[in-house]
Amino acid sequence: MEEIIEPDLPIIDPHHHLWDFRPVMHLRPKTGGSFDELFQGIPHYLFHDLLADTTGGHNVRTTVFLECHAMYRADGPEHLRCVGETEFVNGVAAMSASGIYGPFRACAGIVGSADLRLGDKVQDVLEAQVTAGNGRFRGIRQGAAWDADSSVLGAIARIGEGLFRDSAFREGFARLAPLGMSFDAWLLQPQLPDLVDLARAFPDTQIVLDHVGAPLGVGVYKGRREEMYPAWRASIRELAQCGNVSVKLGGLAMPLAGFASYKSTPPASSEQLAREWKPYIETCIEAFGPARAMFESNFPVDSGSCTYTILWNALKRLAAGCSHDEKAALFSGTAAKIYRIAMN
Repeated sequence: MEEIIEPDLPIIDPHHHLWDFRPVMHLRPKTGGSFDELFQGIPHYLFHDLLADTTGGHNVRTTVFLECHAMYRADGPEHLRCVGETEFVNGVAAMSASGIYGPFRACAGIVGSADLRLGDKVQDVLEAQVTAGNGRFRGIRQGAAWDADSSVLGAIARIGEGLFRDSAFREGFARLAPLGMSFDAWLLQPQLPDLVDLARAFPDTQIVLDHVGAPLGVGVYKGRREEMYPAWRASIRELAQCGNVSVKLGGLAMPLAGFASYKSTPPASSEQLAREWKPYIETCIEAFGPARAMFESNFPVDSGSCTYTILWNALKRLAAGCSHDEKAALFSGTAAKIYRIAMN
């Protein structure tokens, strides 16, 4: 067990999930994709799992939940079934807010789902999400992650190519800013130019790039991560020129990047993780600045490479050269600003 680095440093974890896939695991197809083994190994991650992780030594004050297709309603209008996830997470947030589990506050912000391809008709979904969130709802994530090589994403691929360029999607996307909602962008490295175009088209909408833009090192990209790095860096720098975009620093413990630390034996130390992730994290901080960058856990997805404790140690190692104010922004301030979270 590693000693906790800077245990008093306040943290807002701006990106984690909650789910219980046990009742439907037998329905999930096995495609040979990079995530198949991971999700088979994490059939559930609920409040007490999150509580155990966040109270394990680091000073995690509160969190933001990100949609993951969990607990959708079983019936009712199809386009409104996603509201069930927000109802579920708001209940978890209420449990935490009771105080009986300690000062930690789970899910103070909720980023839910909606199919923005509904165009103007998505307004009903967005308003229902706000109501279900009971003051905690902050924005939408509709994943655009796609690749021609089906082994990259496998069964978690839910959408075809070019979502962010779709005219119906953009019609629905235009509804976010008037409601004060942000948009989390989940996509893969080759799709970054699409996000640049979207951000330029909607300069008044707050966009958050998830997982440093998902650099790839699996499938047809295996062994090519270093070769592809310059193109990724160029896209990140171009995206950072859009003042309405911020970036989440994490997600690199997923299988997508193809790092040696994923599922390694013995498990990787925080030092190894920091070495692997350094080029991507440092490039993003340099491009966006600490005021538009925030460290994330992406748990439990990133548990394929490390524990929650080791992950935050790795991120703290990567921030070792930052000033006090820069660390405050990266570990809590930017997340508090973007997701309108009050530190408890």
